Amino acid sequence: MRNVRRISELNYITMGTAAMPPFSATRRTIGPQNAEPTPINWRRGMFRVWILMSVAWIMGWIIYLILVGLQGGFKVTGDVLAVPVLLFGPPVALLLFGFATGWAFRGFKVEESPPS
Repeated sequence: MRNVRRISELNYITMGTAAMPPFSATRRTIGPQNAEPTPINWRRGMFRVWILMSVAWIMGWIIYLILVGLQGGFKVTGDVLAVPVLLFGPPVALLLFGFATGWAFRGFKVEESPPS
């Protein structure tokens, strides 16, 4: 009987002064409360994504071509001449497509006219 009373006292003490109820998430936000949203530099971010994708493309193909070359896969001179097109063609095409996409989306931007 004494243990039951002690447990009920502990429950009363801990439930009355708990900082947050058990099994719940905190309600505090990260960062300043009245801050404006952080602006995003889309051009720089997309350029960095293009760099990462291009490096991954080139590294993957170089590894594949090294393995093919070790197995004696390059027998004609034309095969070696196709390597730069394979390595750099798609990344350059993707960069040009990105520039064209940016140009197209800038066409939707409303021009600010000077006040009259």
